[in-house]
Amino acid sequence: LCAAAGVWGGLVQPGGSLRLSCAASGFTFGNRALGWFRQAPGKEREGVSCLTQSDGRTAYADSVKGRFTISVDSAKNTVYLQMNNLKPEDTAVYYCAADLVVTKSRSWYLRNGMDYWGKETQVTVSS
Repeated sequence: LCAAAGVWGGLVQPGGSLRLSCAASGFTFGNRALGWFRQAPGKEREGVSCLTQSDGRTAYADSVKGRFTISVDSAKNTVYLQMNNLKPEDTAVYYCAADLVVTKSRSWYLRNGMDYWGKETQVTVSS
């Protein structure tokens, strides 16, 4: 999994938007669990969003509900995280992740993580 931030390098002002993308290599998307996680300095990793491809359903951390949207383009083997109305507290290193055999609930994945992890990408929200 390779994660990449928008063209601005992951630096955005409060209230701004950014889209993260993560392309998979070595396996194809299809009936997977896909997710985004983040870790701010001095804090534990937080599950941000999870999507299960079998039913297209999603789950979000309360801190991002209504602002972030996870989506997938199976043809491009890419998962996205659209982040709107960004806040300084969204500043963190973000990771995409995937579970190839879906055996858990979306909420479980958000709490515990997944088997495969993408490279980190820094998102900084600051004026």
